[in-house]
Amino acid sequence: MQELINKANILCEALPYIRKLAKKTVVIKYGGNAMNEEATAGIMQDVAMLKIVGVNPVLVHGGGPEINALLDKLHIKSQFHKGLRITDKASMEVVQMVMAGKINKNITSALASLGVKAIGLTGKDAALITVKKLPPQDGVDLGYVGEVTGINTKLIRMLCEDEFVPVIAGIGTDEHGESYNINADTVASEVAAALNAEKLIYLTDIDGIRRIENDPSTLISEISVAEINRMIESGQIAGGMIPKVKGCINGVERGIGRVHVINGRIPHPILLELFTDKGIGTMVTL
Repeated sequence: MQELINKANILCEALPYIRKLAKKTVVIKYGGNAMNEEATAGIMQDVAMLKIVGVNPVLVHGGGPEINALLDKLHIKSQFHKGLRITDKASMEVVQMVMAGKINKNITSALASLGVKAIGLTGKDAALITVKKLPPQDGVDLGYVGEVTGINTKLIRMLCEDEFVPVIAGIGTDEHGESYNINADTVASEVAAALNAEKLIYLTDIDGIRRIENDPSTLISEISVAEINRMIESGQIAGGMIPKVKGCINGVERGIGRVHVINGRIPHPILLELFTDKGIGTMVTL
C-alpha cells in the first residue's frame, strides 16, 4: 500500500508543473553519445508523456556516433573542428542516409508504439530549415555545413496543434536546394528561439556542465553566459561541448525561459527535470 501512496504523491508533486507547461512548447535535443537502446526507451516514454498531458514537445535529434560508424565502414575519415563535423560531398550523403533514413524513422516509430502521433522531418521538408554555407571557422572550410537562416515555424506549430510530435533531423537546404549538415545542438537552439519555446533541454552523456570535464563532483547547477564564455576561452569547455553551450547561449539571449543541459542516460531525465521539485543537470541563465 505504501508503494501505491508514494506513486500517488509523485503524481501530486507533478501536477503544478504539468499545469504550468500545458500547451507550452518544450524543445528537446537528443542524440550523439546520449543515444543508446536503454536510454532511448525511457526518453521516448518521457516525450510521449509530455504530449499526453498537454505539453507540446518538439524533438531535435543528432546521430554522430552512427554517422561515424557508417563512414568508417565506407573508409571515409571523420574529421571535426571545434565540435563541428567537416562534411564533404560523400560525408553529406552518409549524413542524410543515417539521419533521415534511419534514426529519424526509428524515433517516430518508437513514439508511435507508445500511442503518440509523431512525424519525422528534415529541414528539406517544406523548407523547414533554410541555411547558407557556414563561413570558414579559424580558416578551416567545413564543407557542406550550414548556418541557419530561417525556420518554418508555421509547419511546426500546425503539427503540434494537430496532435503530432515533430521529430527533426539537422539537415537544411540553401536557396539552390543544396543539402547541408547542421549541428543538432544549433538546430535545437534555433528551433526553440523561433518558436519562443518555454524550455530548451539538451540531453547529453554527462550530468551537465562541469568545471573539470572528467570530474562529476564539479557539476555546475546554474551558470551564466559570461561564465560559459570564460570557460570556453580557458579551454575548460572544448570539443563537442562547444556547439552545445553555444546553443544554450543563443537560446537564453533570444528569450527562451529556461535552458538546461542534463544527462540523457539516467532513467526518465525529462520528467525528472520538468515535473519534480528538484531539477537535475545545469541551467544556463543570462
